[in-house]
Amino acid sequence: MLNKLRLRRQAQTVMGHRLEEPRFTLVLVLWVFVYLGLPLLVVSSLVDVLIQQITGNCTGFWCWF
Repeated sequence: MLNKLRLRRQAQTVMGHRLEEPRFTLVLVLWVFVYLGLPLLVVSSLVDVLIQQITGNCTGFWCWF
């Protein structure tokens, strides 16, 4: 599927020079973590704390330590 997306795009040229293809970088991975991973971590931690306060049972990741 990724090959189909890549093959559909024509190589762009500027004054006869071919532009680099877009690629995944470390900065992209960092921003994905900041915008998706961090909020998910915070929300799931709050849910774990809420369950622990209501039931008295620790269900979070930190309970293993």
